[in-house]
Amino acid sequence: MKSAIKKFAKSVAPRLAVFLPQRLRFAAYSKMIRCDEPLSDKLVFKLAETEAELEACFHLLHEAYVDAGFMRPDPSNMRVTIYHALPTTSTLLCKHGNRVVGTLSLIRESAMGFPLQRIFDLEAIRHAGGNVAEVSALAIDRRFRSASGTILLPLIKFMYEYATRQFDTRHLVIAVNPRHVGFYETVLCFRRLAQRPVEHYDFVNGAPAVGAHLDLGAAPAVFRRRYDHLPPAKNLFRYFTATTVPNIVFPEKRFYTTTDPVMTPALIEHFFNQRTTAFASLRPRELLLLHSIYDLPEFKGCLPPVPEDTPRSEMRRRTHRRFSVMCPGELQLSQFGIRRRYPLKVFECSASGFRVRADRPLPVGSTGQVSIDLGVADRSVMTVTVLRRGSNDETIALVRIDEPDLAWRKFVGALGQARTHSELEEATRFI
Repeated sequence: MKSAIKKFAKSVAPRLAVFLPQRLRFAAYSKMIRCDEPLSDKLVFKLAETEAELEACFHLLHEAYVDAGFMRPDPSNMRVTIYHALPTTSTLLCKHGNRVVGTLSLIRESAMGFPLQRIFDLEAIRHAGGNVAEVSALAIDRRFRSASGTILLPLIKFMYEYATRQFDTRHLVIAVNPRHVGFYETVLCFRRLAQRPVEHYDFVNGAPAVGAHLDLGAAPAVFRRRYDHLPPAKNLFRYFTATTVPNIVFPEKRFYTTTDPVMTPALIEHFFNQRTTAFASLRPRELLLLHSIYDLPEFKGCLPPVPEDTPRSEMRRRTHRRFSVMCPGELQLSQFGIRRRYPLKVFECSASGFRVRADRPLPVGSTGQVSIDLGVADRSVMTVTVLRRGSNDETIALVRIDEPDLAWRKFVGALGQARTHSELEEATRFI
């Protein structure tokens, strides 16, 4: 009887906490925080990469969403959306032995956008600069939902570190049911978007939704103020910014790429054509965008054809493929006999040039030498010319490569040959 009462109180407390003042709400939620619990060696947090791992994540998500009333049961017993097909989406998981017991997805903004932007205005967030990603598709196995310290918190820590270290993301946004937003506000320091809650959100079967946002650049200072005076078991500031969790396994990378695509043509065929009808509801514009994203010949056979009468104005015509990276570097320019150095970060590249964020505006029209760290042990040194600055942000610049070196040509060549993260790592063995 005592355990039943405790279990009931634990399940009801978060729902009641939404109605409490902020100070009392924090006290209620903080009782559930235990970030010092030792983790079993059986637990592993990693990127979902294989067909079996992805299918287990999609099945777990289906069970959680059906239980919550966020979707109707699907014949496939999986919840798969078009966003899962994108190379800019990463699905993270927690395994207990061979069983997937937790999952969430990070959907970074791309030409296809992400679900939340359909119902909330994100213009102010985009104006602040930096990449935006939506936290979506969170699900925990029923048998582990009470173990927040051993499943949920490490999974969120994995998400936080992955977004900041490897996904080149500054802003996290989320659309959640009103009864769950208190957890994100109170525990994870999200702030509600200014817009009113949406009464019927089609993406989750018409359930209501509240939008919230976390600026990852400001998050450490916010976490410090809220948590650093608390004991280790409650100190999420130390947990997110300083604690090492050996159960978390990051994708191994030779190069500083920022996306980890896993969808091969075979996986797209399996999940989106054979097992589900996720492609069937795509509009012509979305089909065009999908074809422009997967512009390699081997993907054409698994993508739905674009109707002949569809205007092609949405299709991007590019001479060179572009790749998302996060490579630190430095540009040296000689102006009026004075040598100046400009620290920068390359965030998008192609065979002929790249885009950078610099500490200060780069002088347009200037030619100089750039040194770029392509990975831990790879560096490129080239002659380049600054073509133009960003229209809304003068610290962003487009740079043309005048004399590409061998390291750059091999770097871009490897990125162009690989369809997935695993294939890229395989290709780099021979460079």
